Amino acid sequence: MATLEITADNFNDVVESNPIVFLDFWAAWCGPCRSFAPTYEAAAAAHPDIVFGKIDTEAQQELAATFQIRSIPTIAVIRDNIMVFRESGALPANALSQVIDGVRALDMEQVRAEVAAQQAGQAPG
Repeated sequence: MATLEITADNFNDVVESNPIVFLDFWAAWCGPCRSFAPTYEAAAAAHPDIVFGKIDTEAQQELAATFQIRSIPTIAVIRDNIMVFRESGALPANALSQVIDGVRALDMEQVRAEVAAQQAGQAPG
């Protein structure tokens, strides 16, 4: 599956209707973003069950602000409506592959329990 352009108009639909969504925050003027693009596209092609979205920070400033993007490229991963990963900088292919494997392996019941504990102001137990 090719990457999907994510905008403020389709963001909620994409995140709510797909269990795993990778988001690449980028801009056309960003050299590291352009060099990372083929790696990201290859991962999208290799993992058609995962949505790989691209968010142009120039065109989608509101989304970039919501995610508090300070440097690009930045990768964020949302699984079951919970952001489970975020990192700035262009990842090499092997590191992106490790992130994909790690996100797939997450115990989402444990993640939800940790989120609930954090929201309640408690340490997860």
